[in-house]
Amino acid sequence: MRATGTGPAVPPAGPSMAGSGGTAWLVLCAISACHMVNDVMQSMLSAIYPLLQREFSLSYAQIGVMTLAFQVTASLLQPVVGMVTDRHPQPRSLPLGMGSTFCGVLLLAYATSYPMLLAGAMLVGIGSSVFHPESSRVARLASGGRFGTAQSLFQLGGNFGQALGPLLAAFIVVPLGRPAVAWFAVAAALGSAVLWQVGSWAEGRRRAAKALPDLALPLPRDIVIRAIVVLAVLTFTKNIYGAAMTSYFTFFTMEKFGLGPQGGQIMLFLFLAGMAGGVLLGGVVGDRVGPLRVIWISILGVLPFTLLLPHVGLIATGVLAVVIGLILASAFPAIVVFAQELVPGRTGMIAGLFFGFAFGMGGISAAALGVMADQVGLRTVFVWCSFLPALGLLTIFLPRPGRLAR
Repeated sequence: MRATGTGPAVPPAGPSMAGSGGTAWLVLCAISACHMVNDVMQSMLSAIYPLLQREFSLSYAQIGVMTLAFQVTASLLQPVVGMVTDRHPQPRSLPLGMGSTFCGVLLLAYATSYPMLLAGAMLVGIGSSVFHPESSRVARLASGGRFGTAQSLFQLGGNFGQALGPLLAAFIVVPLGRPAVAWFAVAAALGSAVLWQVGSWAEGRRRAAKALPDLALPLPRDIVIRAIVVLAVLTFTKNIYGAAMTSYFTFFTMEKFGLGPQGGQIMLFLFLAGMAGGVLLGGVVGDRVGPLRVIWISILGVLPFTLLLPHVGLIATGVLAVVIGLILASAFPAIVVFAQELVPGRTGMIAGLFFGFAFGMGGISAAALGVMADQVGLRTVFVWCSFLPALGLLTIFLPRPGRLAR
């Protein structure tokens, strides 16, 4: 491996990554579109929390447990799915994950009790756990060596879906009622059909590849483990703050500025739209300047803006929500690519670990923050969370580019 810039260099694409056709843009766009569908369903859950709160008389703690049911289900299964598919790739399993999401959405639409809501959230989580590791592998397979760009394009679909969910909830579900959620199951069914085609392409590309991946670690094992732990902590920091925003920013703006449910969901959309732009920016820039520099700027650079957010007016809050989402989200593609370079040949495991870790820590954080909000109020919770990006200083413990050279 060769190192340039400020991050681990991108090695030349072998047959197992790009075959003879370079970057497979159509496949990347298809997998990104399906990621959008998958994450629309996920963000729909958090976007309809105000509606569920009124209908089922839920406390903030119960809302947090719903997020926990979804995200921890995904967290526990994703690394396992990733490790299994590293040994035995199963790209045709992708439609099964979308099928689980399909069932979960229908259950959320027609649930008559809180336990049924939890079951629906868990089915959506299971769908994510199957989808993310294998689809991330397909994205890398189709990258043609542009690993950061491919990872960003893949994640862009997910972040756009997360941003779209609150708008769909505001203008479709809120006026028409909770059963309208069932209409989005149609998109999941279409996604399953597309993923079957993507899985068939990936299976053919994998069988045509003759070169085996190089599994040798580029650094001593203890340094690799330390780096993975640091990247996990940075992901944890990012996702605690993300959990506060995605689960409670709607309530925060409704409480502070007197907005209605639609107004609160539009404010959430601004944050999620910023994240959609940031996730694309992070991978593209990372391919040019190295993922390490992107990690530094993203995690630590967002600190001044998070510190301001709890103390400004409505318009400034909307602007800061976009800026925070843009900067904060740029870290994740860089973190995933950096980790995949540290542990070659374990694409599924790394994707499952970091996507799963993101979901799990977000779920645990959402539940804990919900309990805290019931005790001390949402404004205090947002003030406390604003200091979290200071942990971006831990980036100093990541290996420098020259140490990744082999």
